[in-house]
Amino acid sequence: MRGGRLPANLATLANGLVGLGAIVYVLAGNPLWAMLLIVSGIGFDGLDGFLARKSGLPPSAVGRIADSISDAVTFGLAPATLLVVHTTEASRWSPYAVPLDLVGVAFAALAIGRLVYFTLRGFQHSDFLGAPTPQAALALIALLLFFNVPAFAGTAPVLVLVGAAAIAVSMVVPVPFPKIRRGSLLRWPMIATAVATVIAILLLQFRPSNDSPFYLLALGASAVAALGILAYYAVGPFTVAPRPPTSTTEPP
Repeated sequence: MRGGRLPANLATLANGLVGLGAIVYVLAGNPLWAMLLIVSGIGFDGLDGFLARKSGLPPSAVGRIADSISDAVTFGLAPATLLVVHTTEASRWSPYAVPLDLVGVAFAALAIGRLVYFTLRGFQHSDFLGAPTPQAALALIALLLFFNVPAFAGTAPVLVLVGAAAIAVSMVVPVPFPKIRRGSLLRWPMIATAVATVIAILLLQFRPSNDSPFYLLALGASAVAALGILAYYAVGPFTVAPRPPTSTTEPP
């Protein structure tokens, strides 16, 4: 492919930049735009892998490290910021500030640990051990849409704490999850999940009233996204072929 690794490197850079932008939007009081940037980061993350494979060049350790750093920002630090910073209904969240800080730090730390493992060893396998960080970030966004902003099911700090903690732990449990590539059973459901999330967030930017068609459409799109994420977590491990056992005997 003409251009070598440059197109893939630019996609990696874009992934990291949208993650930084998401953090800025959270701090500026617009978590919905932050969520939208995180979802766009999933697109750039998939694009850089596609472009790297299209280049025909052997895998690069430097590119793998750069990809993990960008992922750490977009799918670790940015989602953690969504948990820690609350500019909407601040008084509702302030009694839970300390546990939210702890869960936010844990989410970022486990995401980074997950990515360090992938960079050093996990990349050698055809599947993930533990839920991948993009899917974890997407799961957290769906959780926040229903219980934080716009709180379709009502503001519920305790459910956010418990759900975010479970999502964080899912990234490091020794359970296999599939990579979303061509031919994967969950490829199109996960694409539909990301698209539904984008539609929901874009509609919510217009602050529709609760009885408007736009609000109901955003709610429906969010429900589709939540179902897609649940499908990945519930069905995904069963679509992964068992890894061959590692031999412990010495060759003759």
